[in-house]
Amino acid sequence: MGAKTVLVVDDEPELLELVVTYLRKESYRALTADNGADALKRIEQEAIDLVILDVMMEGMDGFHVCERIRQRHSLPVIMLTARGNEADKVRGLKTGADDYMVKPFSPKELMARVEAALRRANMDKIRGRRLVFGELELDKDGRSVTVAGTLISLTRREYELLLFLAENAGRAFSREHLFERVWTDTAASSLRTVDTHIKTLRLKLNGAGRFIETVWGVGYKFGGSE
Repeated sequence: MGAKTVLVVDDEPELLELVVTYLRKESYRALTADNGADALKRIEQEAIDLVILDVMMEGMDGFHVCERIRQRHSLPVIMLTARGNEADKVRGLKTGADDYMVKPFSPKELMARVEAALRRANMDKIRGRRLVFGELELDKDGRSVTVAGTLISLTRREYELLLFLAENAGRAFSREHLFERVWTDTAASSLRTVDTHIKTLRLKLNGAGRFIETVWGVGYKFGGSE
């Protein structure tokens, strides 16, 4: 299980350093951005699990950054602000923030809220009709797959294979097991078709293809960020 990646967005260097220090103590992978535009770029370039976002920044403020994030991603957002009035808190939550903390705050409390937000997000993945792993999203109702917001065209077999692996993230399956689960009509005659479909899936998913891992001597598993 890889470390969760947290992006901290704030234009105060001292606060960035403080939050990053605590995140790394808790074994998170911490990335930073000091403005909204750079934050949005990093979210598109990296597999971010959670964002800690300051409200009061020059240029694009935290409210607008949160709105932009919500247009493409469902990752948790914790907003930070020096203003503790109720109107700002309500606005932050309405733009899609999952939590809201007023400065000055306890770093230990922030870490507890980060852990809680990630736990809730993980449960949502399991219970919901969408599976989200970094930039990769599977919509079970629409039977669609997107990577960083871009729709990926998959065949029925490719989709069913990816969905089965993603729904069982972290578990390794043999080729025989995958063959029996996905090729139920036995239209395929060789276990090599599993390898062929895995190879094609990895290519189609681009960078998100890294989630499909080979387990030597066993078969394959979906690593995800579980």
